[in-house]
Amino acid sequence: MNSRIAAVLLSAAAFSANLPKEALRPESFTYQVPAEALRDMRDAVSLFSNDQGTLFRFYSGVSPSRPRVLRQFYAAWDTALDAIDFEALNHDGKVDWLLLRNLIASDRKRLDARERRMDEISGLVPFRLEVGSLWEARQRVDPIDPAKTAASLNRIRLDIEALTSKLPSMQVKKTTANRAAASVAELRGVLDRWYKFYDGYDPNFSWWNADPYKRLDTALQAYSTQIRDKLVGVKAGDKDTIIGDPVGRARLIEDLQAEFIPYTPEELIAIANTEFAWCEKEMLRASHDLGFGDDWKKALEHVKGLYVPPGEQANLVRNLALEAADYVSKNDLVTVPALAREMWRMDMMSAEAQKKNPFFLGGDTIIVSYPLASMSHDEKMMSMRGNNPYFSRATVHHELIPGHWLQEYMNSRYRSYREFNTPFWIEGWSLYWEMLLYERGFASSPEDRVGFLFWRMHRCARIIFSLNFHLEKMTAQECVQFLVDKVGHEKENAAGEVRRSFEGDYPPLYQIAYMMGALQFRALNHELVRSGKMNVREFHDTILKLNQMPVEMVRASLTNQKLTRDFHTSWKFAGEVKP
Repeated sequence: MNSRIAAVLLSAAAFSANLPKEALRPESFTYQVPAEALRDMRDAVSLFSNDQGTLFRFYSGVSPSRPRVLRQFYAAWDTALDAIDFEALNHDGKVDWLLLRNLIASDRKRLDARERRMDEISGLVPFRLEVGSLWEARQRVDPIDPAKTAASLNRIRLDIEALTSKLPSMQVKKTTANRAAASVAELRGVLDRWYKFYDGYDPNFSWWNADPYKRLDTALQAYSTQIRDKLVGVKAGDKDTIIGDPVGRARLIEDLQAEFIPYTPEELIAIANTEFAWCEKEMLRASHDLGFGDDWKKALEHVKGLYVPPGEQANLVRNLALEAADYVSKNDLVTVPALAREMWRMDMMSAEAQKKNPFFLGGDTIIVSYPLASMSHDEKMMSMRGNNPYFSRATVHHELIPGHWLQEYMNSRYRSYREFNTPFWIEGWSLYWEMLLYERGFASSPEDRVGFLFWRMHRCARIIFSLNFHLEKMTAQECVQFLVDKVGHEKENAAGEVRRSFEGDYPPLYQIAYMMGALQFRALNHELVRSGKMNVREFHDTILKLNQMPVEMVRASLTNQKLTRDFHTSWKFAGEVKP
């Protein structure tokens, strides 16, 4: 060997020998809240959010240490908040203290609920912790023994093959089995990232692990498919059947408490039915104005058929966006900064994405659903009919101004430390504006009223079908049919809506948050604006500058409500309800 190369290798070996041999072990993890962060609740909220995000990124959902680490983290923050003199805080500080305490409690409950749900599938996915341990060691960049990892991969494959042979005799709920299949697919992705980290870089690793990994990857893919086939009843390649995963009444109650909603799921369904009945009366009025009498579904079909030709939807959306922004500005309803009015963007949704999102998505970019050349004739017609100008008139301002884009713009500029993400504030705000503009006659023609009412009925229906699904009183297929029969959805659009609700990343209460959040904001408007305590523009501007939080805490801020550290929800924004 060349003497210079030998010297370099010896020097590198000596340097390496003096380095630490192992990263910090998760069992040694101890989190402490810095004392200086507790001097200002704004700093405390920011620190909690950022540190929790750091832990989430490092200890992913498959990491065995994640529950223990997060529980210790939450316990440290509980202790820190208990040590704060609540009465010495100003009103804003008290709001933040209560919101942070509530967030910690709800995050801990979500962690416990997830662990219970993972325990339910442990018989089908007993290798989950072993795969998670491999990933966690890779996160710490621990030294590995390639021969041992190869043996682990081989053992997991043999376990999977044994489990596969037992599947036909297993008695498992379809929804639980579907969760297991999703977990297997997730673990396959984790192993792919784990393997690619070492492969090629470490020749010894590749020599030992290339074959075991390839065979395990094949086994995981086949096992996930077999679970769906044998236990869920969904054949390979079936992208249309919707299964979902109901969470149950206890979980719904926990999540409602976290959102400061004092109603039971059954009471919320009753509220939705009352709102739906109002919508039907208004729809009948519009139907009569259009000459269809009491058959409002014929009026709805008439409006669906008034779609614009292919290639014209982008221009329609642009004009509707400018119309709404001009209306709220000219009527002094809310401040629309010049940058917010001009700097939103537009994109078109892919054909594949439209299967889950048959309508608009928004924020700083409005993503428009409309037919693409690659779609079938039936898909094109459903997309055009479901995104006609009168349906779009409500959805465009929901997504842009005064809806989500204005929210996003203001959130990044006022109290941006408040990251209490709640759909009741986010989606409730946008639907509240649909209600307010309808009351003000913004939807003047009967066609416009039909479009607005269709979406309002849809939001009522979301509450009914999503809560009943999670209460295990409706299947996903029954939810699809409910939207078709009760609201008048196109069949594929209804399926996309249900698929989005139960197979996307949305939490259980997301679909009810539109209407319930809107009703909260409407009740707050009646309490403060119609009573003359605030003018309408001040009311809306202040809400946006308070940033995201449960709407009951918006109310506490606007009314300067006296707050105590044992604050609990009590605001019956929809009155007393009998299910």
